[in-house]
Amino acid sequence: MSGKIIVRPALNEDMNSLYMLMRQYIVDFYHQSEPNENDLRNLIQHLLDNPSSGLQFVAEENEKIIGFATLYFTFSSLKVKRQAILNDLFVAPQERGKKVGEKLFETCLDYIRKNRFASMTWETAKDNLIAQTLYNKMGGKQSEWLGYEIS
Repeated sequence: MSGKIIVRPALNEDMNSLYMLMRQYIVDFYHQSEPNENDLRNLIQHLLDNPSSGLQFVAEENEKIIGFATLYFTFSSLKVKRQAILNDLFVAPQERGKKVGEKLFETCLDYIRKNRFASMTWETAKDNLIAQTLYNKMGGKQSEWLGYEIS
């Protein structure tokens, strides 16, 4: 039975559910290696304890966490303001089709606007057409900047 979907900031009591969803996002969705459990839990705890560096929102239905979004905070020298990076947005596969991704995205956008951030940026995989459709629908535009990466 579907219930009302609530999006709210993550709390300490969400740790286990958030850990499981993040693990699913990393390993099952993006096919990355299994993260060290302590490292991943420490990352979640860091965001809970240090909201000035970033925060996570969770989507909850019938008291079950079904999705999450992670914002990290940095600065824009060009705009001389704080800037947010939407690093993760994930909805459990069995919970998709309920507009949970839209609700998480809207919550992040409301947060950065309310707190006067310069902008929110994000990336998605080239083959993640579902996410690209969502971001286009929500008013996102492809940046004129090129992304680079080095390990």
